Amino acid sequence: MASATDSRYGQKESSDQNFDYMFKILIIGNSSVGKTSFLFRYADDSFTPAFVSTVGIDFKVKTIYRNDKRIKLQIWDTAGQERYRTITTAYYRGAMGFILMYDITNEESFNAVQDWSTQIKTYSWDNAQVLLVGNKCDMEDERVVSAEKGRQLAEHLGFEFFEASAKDNINVKQTFERLVDIICEKMSESLDAADPAVTGAKQGPQLSDQQAPPPQTPPLGVVSLLVKYHFSKLLFKGEEPNARGCGRPAQLLCARIATCFCETVNTWILL
Repeated sequence: MASATDSRYGQKESSDQNFDYMFKILIIGNSSVGKTSFLFRYADDSFTPAFVSTVGIDFKVKTIYRNDKRIKLQIWDTAGQERYRTITTAYYRGAMGFILMYDITNEESFNAVQDWSTQIKTYSWDNAQVLLVGNKCDMEDERVVSAEKGRQLAEHLGFEFFEASAKDNINVKQTFERLVDIICEKMSESLDAADPAVTGAKQGPQLSDQQAPPPQTPPLGVVSLLVKYHFSKLLFKGEEPNARGCGRPAQLLCARIATCFCETVNTWILL
């Protein structure tokens, strides 16, 4: 999860309205495949070997220039554990791109790719673009999934394929840039076809002839702080029972409350 400094940085970035497009991108996959490390390597060019499971969902904002356009990327790092699935799938709506990740040293994470692909088709829109990424390619001695198997699966699912390493910074930037390029290509195609549906999640100048009113959404930094507060205070942080004996049952109740809260906030953002 991001630190307090990261949160302040996210608020500053998210308040900047000087951009041409904004793309919402999700990184999904089984737990421990390296999604958070992949995001931190791209957004902050940092890597830590310490493993801390993401609680629920987190995000970072990065602004880049592609094809003479200033593009703000809103990149969401999702928890891979089953217990958070209801929360994380709520964020699929409105995403323009997905990085579906598996660990080349973990065959179970590779076998789960098909299920994650099904979830994308179920919860996201038809125009969402997906890249399949085999992470941890620096661990060649522990590899159990060959690059050829990954490439074949990607072809079967209709995705482009990369092998990458957050640790050694291999193909991290290239993965995000390729995903952005694919999204831009699809947007350009939609302009030619006069199809406004693809531009639904974009802010700034619209691709259609008629200018749509700007979406009325709360500041993203405020929403992030609210979500992080509820996750950090209410979800599974391993607190000991307090003096009144409030332990696991109370945590489970709080988790349900937090789930409802996050789904409500997500609806607020996207409607």
